[in-house]
Amino acid sequence: MTIQDEKVVSLTYTLVVDGEVKDQATEEKPLEFIYGLGYLLPKFEEYLKDKQVGDSFEFTLDPKEGYGVYDAQAVVELPKHIFEVDGKLQEQLLFVGSVIPMMNQAGGVIPGKVLEVSADTVKMDFNHELAGKDLHFTGKVVGIRDATEKELTDGLHGERACTHDCSSCNGGCGDCNS
Repeated sequence: MTIQDEKVVSLTYTLVVDGEVKDQATEEKPLEFIYGLGYLLPKFEEYLKDKQVGDSFEFTLDPKEGYGVYDAQAVVELPKHIFEVDGKLQEQLLFVGSVIPMMNQAGGVIPGKVLEVSADTVKMDFNHELAGKDLHFTGKVVGIRDATEKELTDGLHGERACTHDCSSCNGGCGDCNS
């Protein structure tokens, strides 16, 4: 069996960035995902297509293929008062290196890393931590199987499952996979 759309793939990998191991999955705890459903970086999946169990891989993704180029405009100064809850500043969050989930204009959550804290402002970086970096992957395919209908609908770990009564929206809310 080869890696194709709608196959559950298990693999080991080591991710090296700037000579440092940033992430890895072992044979005891492999990365498992459904191929072709957009769980991984598109170019990462492309490099795996048609591989079989036992096949090794090694490739490097440049920033455009990975997490994007570093965007200086994603570094912003925010007024310190927005970190207040019920009128109390959440100082335990405000230290250099802290990653704070923030809400963007579209209502989505985006992590921001604190770069600097001053008397009135907090400078944060909203770039992905690996933006602007080459990502070097090595690994091996350790399993391939057909995804079940339930996995295709709900996701491998239930992450795509509808979280409400879909009969009320007839699948039209955008959260439903019907």
